[in-house]
Amino acid sequence: MARKKKDEQQQEPPKASELLARTQASSRSTQSSQLPEQPVLNIGMVGHVDHGKTTLLERLSGKWTDTHSEELKRGITIRLGYADVTFRKCGKCKSADAYTTKEECPVCKSKTKPLRKASFVDAPGHESLMATMLAGATIMDGALLLVAANEECPQPQTREHLMALQIIGIKHIIVVQNKIDLASEEQASKNYEQIKGFLKGSAFENAPIIPISAQHRVGLNFLMQAIDEHIPTPARDSTKEPIMLVARSFDINKPGITYGKLVGGVLGGSLKQGMLKAADIIEIKPGRSIIEKNQQVWKPITTKVINLNSGSLNLESVGPGGSIGILTSLDPSIVKSDQLTGSLVGLPGKLPKVWNELLLDVHLLQRAVGTKEELNVEPIKMSEPLMLNVNSAATVGVVIELRKNKIKCKLKLPVCADTNSRVTISRRIGNRFRLIGYGELAEK
Repeated sequence: MARKKKDEQQQEPPKASELLARTQASSRSTQSSQLPEQPVLNIGMVGHVDHGKTTLLERLSGKWTDTHSEELKRGITIRLGYADVTFRKCGKCKSADAYTTKEECPVCKSKTKPLRKASFVDAPGHESLMATMLAGATIMDGALLLVAANEECPQPQTREHLMALQIIGIKHIIVVQNKIDLASEEQASKNYEQIKGFLKGSAFENAPIIPISAQHRVGLNFLMQAIDEHIPTPARDSTKEPIMLVARSFDINKPGITYGKLVGGVLGGSLKQGMLKAADIIEIKPGRSIIEKNQQVWKPITTKVINLNSGSLNLESVGPGGSIGILTSLDPSIVKSDQLTGSLVGLPGKLPKVWNELLLDVHLLQRAVGTKEELNVEPIKMSEPLMLNVNSAATVGVVIELRKNKIKCKLKLPVCADTNSRVTISRRIGNRFRLIGYGELAEK
């Protein structure tokens, strides 16, 4: 599948039937290689719940990203997970056989050459966690859309995630037809045709489809080849004022730690532009909520960068690219449990405006996505609560004004964003918020 022209002199990924025979082969362990300092891009793992996103990421990176107690208990991703992978290539082997994550080629045992280091963002697939997926999608440069070969395609969140990627502006995706070990040849072929039909007419109609079994580590070399060829490293601008999208915030101190060993709170996310250095003074917006004159107001937070981290490496400076962590001098209680997720980080006085109300130029879809039955999208109504996602922030906005193709919403939680930023709009249908369109942030 993902067929190439003959003149490209490249090996085609095998059909699902060919890979089915390999699923009983002995497992190959994915070893860490000597990593470059910072990943150059973020790749999302998206798709319907239980289609194998976290398992695939573990097979590529060696890291199991579901670490929250509730994730382990329920067997699903709840929070955004992160892991870095260095893709390597053997200079002696040909085509897909040359791709690996190991320093030693599994085929010819020669030393491999590192190609790129990527950060993977593991987004939850459950329908109740769509806000978390949308927050994670804003830092993605490309995505792997996982589809289980042993189920009908598309499943509700397969459709919703694909639409979300299209709305946010992700241009490069690879469809991963996973779990071929659980499907017969006939079922896998039917599923492939369903995927092609599902993609037809979308911005991703010509996306490659790679059959794999993540559980048995089969087909991963073909997937790595597709990533190398179809997800380019985007152009970055490190000369602009730094803006970091915060996708996680947490306290890394263990219970019972003594005061002298206590460290500050950590912010995780990705730099959209610019550079940050250790010892920089940074500002966080919207900041934190306080009561002032009997009213709730939001005040920006100023703190110091104590340390910068990418994967397991401590860095003196970081630029735009893959996911990073910032150790700050903040009281850990301020950042714990993702309290600052959705914030922007930058130099003091250089961040965009904080909005308590949003005026949006609205573009509605014809049909709501994420539901089993296709429902027409009705016009937005006065006083209707909508879930709004901008940058890595999720908030609820209540409609307080309707104009022609515009709405004004009063926000439950303020957001920090530039004018013309794209905002995804979801409406409560039944007991879940469903994606119904997007808006562009306009000046009042």
